[in-house]
Amino acid sequence: MLRRELDAAVGLARYVSEVILDHYSREIIAEQKLGVDSYYEPVTIADRAASKIIVEGLAAEFPGDAILSEEEIDDAKVRIKNERVWIIDPIDGTAGFVKKDGDFAVQIGLAINGDVVLGVVLLPFHNVLYRAVKGEGAFVEHDGAEPRELRTSESTDFAKMTLAFSRNHPSKGITAILEGFKFQSAIQRGSIGLKVGLIAEQQADAYIHLSPRTKLWDTCAPQIILEEAGGRLTDLFGESYRYDVADLQNHGGIVATNGISHDAVIKHLRPILDELGRSRIRSTATK
Repeated sequence: MLRRELDAAVGLARYVSEVILDHYSREIIAEQKLGVDSYYEPVTIADRAASKIIVEGLAAEFPGDAILSEEEIDDAKVRIKNERVWIIDPIDGTAGFVKKDGDFAVQIGLAINGDVVLGVVLLPFHNVLYRAVKGEGAFVEHDGAEPRELRTSESTDFAKMTLAFSRNHPSKGITAILEGFKFQSAIQRGSIGLKVGLIAEQQADAYIHLSPRTKLWDTCAPQIILEEAGGRLTDLFGESYRYDVADLQNHGGIVATNGISHDAVIKHLRPILDELGRSRIRSTATK
């Protein structure tokens, strides 16, 4: 149904991947920018170059659509009035890009009336492409191989499950989570798109991120890929995220799972959150 949109997103992701890898092969100089949450975070020439290419490409192909990119100024009043909004993170995992650890992704999502309906996540260094369209399944391509349909695991026993958590932005409460759930193993990686991909490929079963600092562009594309693979992505309290809101921040943190274990993870997480003093943070912005 969204073939033209998917082809455009995949094509742009592949094109900017080459641009990003060219920068990656040379010395990387990171600047500090003040984010929408009033915290400083790294940004590079590659982030801005990739954003410009994607934004201009989508604007040319779909001139009536709104576009939100991490590296561009957001006109929230215009954006939330538009039924179709492209949501872009040109380099998800800039910290990993700067460190040259390979864990970074190009993420392009499309939301219609606030619900994400299309997502593309490309890992340039690892040459892995995840893609999904609502109702049509999720697929992965490794090193240009034939697409393989994704399906999350059926694991429900925490003692037999694997947790993915942040390599570059580990939460202070991650120790409490590991002790409270007693997962069989844990994988520490960068990029939200990459970690969600691990769940979709059954290399992990859950991902928990306590911080309120992720943004809409961090979760949009990965969310639909995970959902189409059978998983779920919500905030820490089980509430779904919408993409037609003025506030760009995911105040509720992130829980991504294989789907079948999601309610149990949310329930088991609640007393740990209480112990850590992690309560709901309500947005003060209005739609």
